[in-house]
Amino acid sequence: MDQPRVFADFHNADTQGRLRLNCTGTIEDLTRQKIWLQDGQELTLYSEELEVDGVVQYSTDENLWVAVINWDAILEQDNILIQDSKLVG
Repeated sequence: MDQPRVFADFHNADTQGRLRLNCTGTIEDLTRQKIWLQDGQELTLYSEELEVDGVVQYSTDENLWVAVINWDAILEQDNILIQDSKLVG
């Protein structure tokens, strides 16, 4: 996971299942890391307990940026910690 890591609200999905990238935590992470979103950009999206890779798209229906994710590939916090420890060890 070498792409930028950005906060996302996993409860803020559109009708197509894409995560909306408009919550305060997302905007703060994008600003802090000086990331300008663009179509096709890859991000690692996280919350307090979840993490998943996604691809950025612009939603013309809602006039905002979203991320396409695979809901079946979401890692829970316990799984993330286990993977990180394997990388270190």
